[in-house]
Amino acid sequence: QVQLVESGGGLVQAGGSLRLSCAASGLDFSSYAMGWFRQALGKEREFVARITWSGGSTLYADSVKGRFTISRDNAKNTHYLQMNSLKPEDTAVYYCAASRIAARETGLYSYWGQGTQVTVSS
Repeated sequence: QVQLVESGGGLVQAGGSLRLSCAASGLDFSSYAMGWFRQALGKEREFVARITWSGGSTLYADSVKGRFTISRDNAKNTHYLQMNSLKPEDTAVYYCAASRIAARETGLYSYWGQGTQVTVSS
C-alpha cells in the first residue's frame, strides 16, 4: 500500500519560511518523480514544483520560482519543499504526489498525500 505523508505546514507571517516534508512508503521511491501541488480555498489544485527521480532536474511554477526549492533524499524516501519569502497568496493546502513521469499535470500523478495546510498571514 502506497502512502505519502506530508508534514511541516503551519501558520507563518508574510516573509517567513516553512519546510514541507513528504515521507513515502510502499513504492520504489527512487523510481518516481515527485511533485508538490497546492489548492487554495475555492480554487483548483495547481502545480507548484516537481523533481525527477534522480533529483537532477527541477521545475517550478512561475509564482514560486526563486522563493521555493524542491529537493529529495532517496535514502530516506523523503522529498521536501523549502518555502521562503512566503506571501499571503501562498496560503493553501499543499499536497505531495508521485509520478512515473516528471510532469506538471495533476492527472499524471498516481499517488497523493492527504495534504498539509499552509497559512501565511499579512
